[in-house]
Amino acid sequence: MQAGADVLTLGNHVWRRREIVPYLESSDRVIRPANLSAQAPGRGVTVAEAADGTPVAVANLQGGLFMTTPVSPFEILDAVVEEARSLAKIVLVDFHAEATSEKVAMARLLDGRVTAVIGTHTHIQTNDARVQPGGTAAISDAGMTGPHDSVIGVKAELAITRMRTSMPVRFQPAESDVRIEGVVVECDAEGRALSCEPLRVPVP
Repeated sequence: MQAGADVLTLGNHVWRRREIVPYLESSDRVIRPANLSAQAPGRGVTVAEAADGTPVAVANLQGGLFMTTPVSPFEILDAVVEEARSLAKIVLVDFHAEATSEKVAMARLLDGRVTAVIGTHTHIQTNDARVQPGGTAAISDAGMTGPHDSVIGVKAELAITRMRTSMPVRFQPAESDVRIEGVVVECDAEGRALSCEPLRVPVP
């Protein structure tokens, strides 16, 4: 494959490696959740051009349920969407959240205001890809790019040992059944979604 990534979104592991900090301070291609501390480096919204030159705004938010999140995503949602819509008619929101209920609520709340709300974080692709009545595409989780013969990417025996014993175990990535997962959204020039289809591509 020769496809690249125009924008990368992050999530709850954003600060796991501190060497990313100077990169976030200067990059306009890698964004972190907008509802982290306002004093933290990086941005939560950016804009990139599609292959035909059409501007596409991308926003990144982190869920509040079952996660340590400084600011509720619903508290700053309107400001984030307003910023994104000022940059482009096509707006994609990556909602990095644990709870399905919170992801569905976010998608319903944003229906008709953005092009798509794509849930991430739980690594398991959900069976609810849809276009909502207001024209916003949504899926609760786009899935995982990585080895699927695993426990969400980790060698199964290691994850199971930790769960059975509650003892610390150093995780290692699995290697079998590698797939690219995601979602393909088609939209019109005004940013209204026309279709939303899950994507699963095996990697040889």
